[in-house]
Amino acid sequence: MTGKTLLIADDDNAIRTVLSKALERDGYQVRLTGNAATLWRWVSNGEGDLVVTDVVMPDENGLDLLPKIKKIRPDLPVIVMSAQNTLMTAVKATKHGAYEYLPKPFDLNELKSVIAKALSTKATRATSLAANDEGEDLPLIGRSPAMQNVYRIMARLMTTDLTVTISGESGTGKELVAKALHDFGKRKNSPFVALNMAAIPRELIESELFGHEKGAFTGADNRSSGRFEQAQGGTLFLDEIGDMPLEAQTRLLRVLQEGEYTTVGGAKSIKTDVRIICATHRDLKSLISQGLFREDLYYRLNVVPLRLPPLRERIEDIPDLVRHFLNDYAQENDQTPKLIDVDALNFLKQHNWPGNIRELENLCQRIAALYVEDMITLDIVHGEMVPLSVTGQDGESGIPANETLQDSINRHLKRYFDAHLPHDLPPAGLYSRLLREFEKPLIENCLSATRGNQIRAAELLGVNRNTLRKKIKELDIDIRKG
Repeated sequence: MTGKTLLIADDDNAIRTVLSKALERDGYQVRLTGNAATLWRWVSNGEGDLVVTDVVMPDENGLDLLPKIKKIRPDLPVIVMSAQNTLMTAVKATKHGAYEYLPKPFDLNELKSVIAKALSTKATRATSLAANDEGEDLPLIGRSPAMQNVYRIMARLMTTDLTVTISGESGTGKELVAKALHDFGKRKNSPFVALNMAAIPRELIESELFGHEKGAFTGADNRSSGRFEQAQGGTLFLDEIGDMPLEAQTRLLRVLQEGEYTTVGGAKSIKTDVRIICATHRDLKSLISQGLFREDLYYRLNVVPLRLPPLRERIEDIPDLVRHFLNDYAQENDQTPKLIDVDALNFLKQHNWPGNIRELENLCQRIAALYVEDMITLDIVHGEMVPLSVTGQDGESGIPANETLQDSINRHLKRYFDAHLPHDLPPAGLYSRLLREFEKPLIENCLSATRGNQIRAAELLGVNRNTLRKKIKELDIDIRKG
């Protein structure tokens, strides 16, 4: 591709110099500018075979320039670079017609490869601007290299109906990703319906998915719609797909192949139009080898695999995540957000985070609720982290070996009284306030410690399993977050 002219716009002189020398050695003609106005003049005059542009420039945002470029020269490849490494940047770059989006700092060899591919294929992208995208952000936090690949894949998927399988450990945010793919995709005005296979009794999964007719089985007193019917025209998110029974897998495969299903106890075929996104923390290929998962279904579902990194692979995102969780808690409770000092953040970065982002979120909520200090210090974080980092008998993070559950409750109660009863004057409605302050986070933390195992959580809490289920429903505790 020697002799091709590249137009490069970046307000960083050092980046312009590096790119110029490297690309000229490869035989390209390179024109450099530090502002959007000059780039626009070159493009509107018909100059250049490819554009490489930064997002933030002194006179105009590179993303705002993209639609104008695509309007007058739709076949001109544009590669966008940005240090604003958020999912929204990747989404906007893709929707505005960029050939590729590269986060800074970028790999020079990767940029060369993208340039060569763009020039050889002269690929074009349709500009698909959503009116309500401007100024919006997505519920995914992180600028780490591990998350950049996730953002780029998601940006490509949002304009498609491809089936996606999201893999990752529990607590990495799989449902958040699925919801973002729906909310910013072409089915966003239709329902998003989720079903967690691990939370439904095996014998009821087919009824939950496909619905049932009156009299189909004992207790079926009325016709009931299934999740496919509820999600018609939208997205059906099947969480923990690896826990789906083989019988239900067979019926799901038929739906994917033929686009229709029958209710349990029904005879009439029902056409369906839903996008399937599924998620799992299990190794589906291993389940296939064990005869627990259909291989043909695996290939139907795994059209686009998307792996979410565990928190230990994206430690540099912890400061942003902590601030986000603290701000969220403050907003929900009409409080001023707490701050966290550098030593505390550095301590958090040293933890292995077996519960991933859910574990970090629980920690932030607990600290925000139980401490009156405006600044979260190392001592506070250390006091909360060390007991909870002890491994349980089965290798899972659980109740600390050196502190009983009752001791933990007493410790938090003492802090509560120290903060709220400085003059030994009990506030009005103390009992209800204590319940509100402690019951929900206590149950949530037990469920987190047992990785969602309600039997173990009930044992830890010393309550009947049915009582725990009732409390989960009453307190609107979301057991599906993955």
